[in-house]
Amino acid sequence: MLSDLTNSGAIPTLSAGLRFASERQKLIAHNIANVSTPNFIQRNVSVSDFRRALSEAVDNRRRQSGGESGELGFGNSGSIQVQPDGSVQLRPDQTAASSEGGILFHDKNNRDLERLMQDSVENAAFYRMNVDLLRSRFDLIKSAIAQRP
Repeated sequence: MLSDLTNSGAIPTLSAGLRFASERQKLIAHNIANVSTPNFIQRNVSVSDFRRALSEAVDNRRRQSGGESGELGFGNSGSIQVQPDGSVQLRPDQTAASSEGGILFHDKNNRDLERLMQDSVENAAFYRMNVDLLRSRFDLIKSAIAQRP
C-alpha cells in the first residue's frame, strides 16, 4: 500500500525534480568555487532538457497506466542520467555553460559570476518549491491515514 501511495500522483514527479535540483546545486557550487581558478571551464546541464524528459516520463506513465499512478519511467538524455534506484546523475558539458555568455578571460577561465549566482538562486527556488509541494502531498497522506480532516 505504501508504494501505491508514493508512486501515484505528483510524488514521483516532485521527487525527481528534487533530486535534479540537488545535483545541479552541487554543480553550480563547484563552478562558483572555481570562479578564479586559471583554465577552469564552467560546466552546466540544460534545465530545459530535464523538463522535457520529465514531461515525457509523465506522458508515458499516463499512456501506460491510463491515469496518474505508477512508476515514473525516466528516459535518459545526454546530460541527465536517472539510475534504476531513482538517483540522478548529471553529465555536464562545457557547451551549455559557454553558450550562456561567459567571458573568456586572460587566464582561460570563462567566469560569469552574476550568471552563476542567478542560476543558484533559481535552482534553490525550484528546490524549495518541490520540497513545499512534496511536504503538502505527504501531509495529505498523513491526514488520510489518521482519518482526520
